[in-house]
Amino acid sequence: MKLMFSPLSLDDLICLLKAWRFWVLGALFGAVFGAAVYYIAPPPFRARATVNVDFNLEQAWPQDTDRQQFYYLDRETRKLEELAWSDDVISRLSSQFAIPVEELRGAKLQLGQPAEAGWHFYADDGDSQIAASLASVWAEAFAAKAQVEVDSGTINEFVRFEVTQSQKITTERRVPLSGYLLAGSFGFLTLAVFVILFSKPRSESNIS
Repeated sequence: MKLMFSPLSLDDLICLLKAWRFWVLGALFGAVFGAAVYYIAPPPFRARATVNVDFNLEQAWPQDTDRQQFYYLDRETRKLEELAWSDDVISRLSSQFAIPVEELRGAKLQLGQPAEAGWHFYADDGDSQIAASLASVWAEAFAAKAQVEVDSGTINEFVRFEVTQSQKITTERRVPLSGYLLAGSFGFLTLAVFVILFSKPRSESNIS
């Protein structure tokens, strides 16, 4: 244990530099391993639909301070976040796609950073078409439910919603191939460095 955690000596660093072919080979092998994992067990597809949310600050708070506008934005945003994950909205997706509500909330759906302007509705699935349909239906169900809440007075009447991207959604893997290549290369490079350092006895000065 003492040997493992003793500081590196100059000889150790020289040994690492001399073995550059070995750790470069390890990095290349790691990249190949990462690519193999990607193609054998690829990550799910991710699709994104967008709803434009306009809080109309000028109309909602024409005479008030920035602080009051901030609290207004925060309050209405929290209402809309809760609405996006509400039983009414998520149950519609669950019924249409035969996916349990717990799975939708826990793994398949993600809401992008909500603010004024574009709200992004992400959906993940192993089937690209299902991912695109999930994202599209979620965005449209949210916009429809939000408008009902505006009409009922629960949400400020000046807030406006427009589904700007829900048709012909492009999908891509949630994690790109480059991420697997980088992770595999870094992992095996680190392993190669440790193999080089601890495959020979450390200098006596470090052991003492």
